[in-house]
Amino acid sequence: MEQKRFAKNDSGFVCAHCGKTVEPLGYTSRNHCPFCLWSLHVDVNPGDRAATCGGEMEPVRVLPDARRGYVICHRCRKCGAESRCRAAHEAKVQPDNLSLLIRLTAGKF
Repeated sequence: MEQKRFAKNDSGFVCAHCGKTVEPLGYTSRNHCPFCLWSLHVDVNPGDRAATCGGEMEPVRVLPDARRGYVICHRCRKCGAESRCRAAHEAKVQPDNLSLLIRLTAGKF
């Protein structure tokens, strides 16, 4: 049987990097802080919470994508793993920090 590559896990959390309270998006899994864009290395596939590393994922760059808006590229500070996720800059609840997304697109963080 084939495993799903995406599991909805839309719970709120307190950001391990900046300490702010992050609310659920309501329609998909929120996997990064909308304020500082940092994440945690907790997923193997989006939302599955199957990774055992638990390291902080630093936003290292943002790629503009015509279909998906912005894609945030993260690198784990503990193990070096890299991942990508879609930004939620148009979300109704706590949208991603657009000025930070734009700075990362330009390579200035």
